[in-house]
Amino acid sequence: MPIYALGDVEPQIHPDAFVHPDAVIIGNVTIGALASIWPCAVLRGDSNRIVVGERTSIQDGSAIHCTAEIPTLIGSDCTVGHNAHLEGCTIHDGALVGSGSLVLHNAVVHTGALVAAGAVVTYGTVVPAGALAVGVPARIKENAADPEVLAYSQATYVKNARTYPTNMRLIG
Repeated sequence: MPIYALGDVEPQIHPDAFVHPDAVIIGNVTIGALASIWPCAVLRGDSNRIVVGERTSIQDGSAIHCTAEIPTLIGSDCTVGHNAHLEGCTIHDGALVGSGSLVLHNAVVHTGALVAAGAVVTYGTVVPAGALAVGVPARIKENAADPEVLAYSQATYVKNARTYPTNMRLIG
């Protein structure tokens, strides 16, 4: 798997994390225990740091970046859906960022919040705990996130992070 130091800065990946061989990890990136980084995801910690908490999944094709001024911090028990783009934002524990969504500079997604697929959470937007952010630009719907959806997604990817390392094999 392509894991790159950038100068003297090397990614810190917990030994119990799963990083798919086709994911790319560069520079100042920390990945917690039982986190999972899936094919074609790119985490590029070049101008600041990226932190991925325990049991968090960064799914296929996602781009995680930071800015010189703002790190990207993703808590524990989060799901970042396929082809999401996160840059210079904070995602608190237990949140879900849907497939194809963007969460931009200084945005904050609080615990148990859900960013709907395809939503654009613009600069400085705050998604409160338990809220749903939907649309372009994202509109906030208080207390509209479904906790069962969040729990199901998180549990599924923790299971996958545990089973893929021993069951996946290259055949071609």
